[in-house]
Amino acid sequence: MKIFDSHTHLNDKPFLHREAEEIQKAAELSVVKMNVVGSNFELNDKAIELAHKFPEVYATIGWHPDDAGQFDDKAESYLKEKLKQTKVIALGEIGLDYHWMVESKDRQEEVFRRQIQLSKEAGVPFQVHTRDALADTYDIIKSEGVGPAGAIMHSFSGSYDDAEAFAELGMMISFSGVVSFKKATDIQEAAGRLPLDRILVETDAPYLTPVPFRGKENTPGYTHYVVQKLAEIRGISVEEVAEATYQNSLKIFGLED
Repeated sequence: MKIFDSHTHLNDKPFLHREAEEIQKAAELSVVKMNVVGSNFELNDKAIELAHKFPEVYATIGWHPDDAGQFDDKAESYLKEKLKQTKVIALGEIGLDYHWMVESKDRQEEVFRRQIQLSKEAGVPFQVHTRDALADTYDIIKSEGVGPAGAIMHSFSGSYDDAEAFAELGMMISFSGVVSFKKATDIQEAAGRLPLDRILVETDAPYLTPVPFRGKENTPGYTHYVVQKLAEIRGISVEEVAEATYQNSLKIFGLED
């Protein structure tokens, strides 16, 4: 059995000097590939560094909405250059965050739209972060359009109708440990009803730890428990969910096994 963690932050400070250990622990739980996601210059550089160091690791680079104020011509040139590297497989995480409102809505939207276009120019998918901003996120993606390389709703937290709407735009829907939370009934319905070929799995480690480890630090290996929960919800085997989501990840990221 092989599992692909489609969105993790092994580049974040909690994992400093523990990366090799976490990759090994993940492999013991059948998580054999992972996509490490950046959000600013520092974390983008670290993601790329890890991708070059470890064969199991790939990098996604971009400017998170909380870091939208740092996005400028230099950042744009950086993305254009680094997205040419073979182990840099997507642009992200990008989007809108109205929860913290570190940057204004107008600034977030401007940077979001520009990065969607950059991803299409580079021929790579984009990974979307949205918090308390689902309707505006949908409107922007619909107006900008999803390119042939596709796009991903990271750590999906809406309803089945929301998931279906994003899928109709040409997006994959990625489920994190949140799908295992007792009160996440809308998310569980979406995970149960979406076509299996539209679904990815992720940890967003060190955040959003799945049951049965909720409250503790999340790690890439815990994608295993997200797969378990999806299998339980859908009434199919863990192996079937693992295989489908693994192949879906290879496809959206343009990778060969």
